[in-house]
Amino acid sequence: MSSELTVLDADQIKKSLPWPVLVDALEAMFIRGCEMPLRHHHSIHVPGEEDATLLLMPAWVEGEYLGVKMANVFPSNRKQSVASISANYLLSCGQTGKLLSVMDAGELTARRTAAASVLAAKYLLPQKQHRHLMVGTGRLSAALIQAYASTFGITDFTIWGRNSTRSAELAETLSVDDLKVTSVPQDALDQAVAEATIISCATMSHEPLIRGELLQPGTHVDLVGSFTPTMREADNTVMQRAKIFVDTREGAMKESGDLAIPLSTGILQSADILADLSELCQKTHAGRADANDITVFKSVGVACEDLAAAIVVYRAVSR
Repeated sequence: MSSELTVLDADQIKKSLPWPVLVDALEAMFIRGCEMPLRHHHSIHVPGEEDATLLLMPAWVEGEYLGVKMANVFPSNRKQSVASISANYLLSCGQTGKLLSVMDAGELTARRTAAASVLAAKYLLPQKQHRHLMVGTGRLSAALIQAYASTFGITDFTIWGRNSTRSAELAETLSVDDLKVTSVPQDALDQAVAEATIISCATMSHEPLIRGELLQPGTHVDLVGSFTPTMREADNTVMQRAKIFVDTREGAMKESGDLAIPLSTGILQSADILADLSELCQKTHAGRADANDITVFKSVGVACEDLAAAIVVYRAVSR
């Protein structure tokens, strides 16, 4: 273990977290488990703009490592083409408490979130050829496309966003080597939803974008945005038709409007949440039961994911 404090930027994080290594590290952490106190989740008023959110997410493995992420989420930044999320991760020694590393948590979060989605998809995707639709055009959207391509060998993707210019630019940027990403016209989202077999949604929408009546049998819906009780990416019909899985029951059911709203109105019951990611990884739940099932994986982020990713990065740069 290095005696020097390391400060790591986004490029160093990316180089230290290849997708196969990161997915395996997350799976191992969900099987092993770690200590995760309830995260702090605070709303911050921003004059003249949407409210912002401050997240503090601690986790530790006794005697090994402890870490905490501080994330500032300012949704209105997108109007100025400024990143909506700025964050740092502090990794410390679990034996002495000494600070070991300060990391760019924006890149860490994007990669661990995408890795968690494909980890869940390993248990939830049917065995078939897939047509992947990415809804959203932020940093996380690029990470999700790259993670699905690396993990499942998917080469053709479509991407939709409210800003057609941004969608086209991101599609062109991501279309490298054997990867082909096609921008979907702004008025063609419904058609793209109906044609897809995997739908990843990473937005800050307060109104549902995915309509359940359009989903074909066997579709997997990967809901990554909606991290407050008023945000929604999928309508009630999606939830009623789907077998629902989450990264964390308590967090997803309370923090995401995709679940909190239909639960509060009786559209869903808590028993409709079939398993969390720990149960899938530990194989106490088998995941997908039928090729024609519609599945939903709703993630809000879990502190153990950040810790697992940060440990991988720190060990890689400390060799």
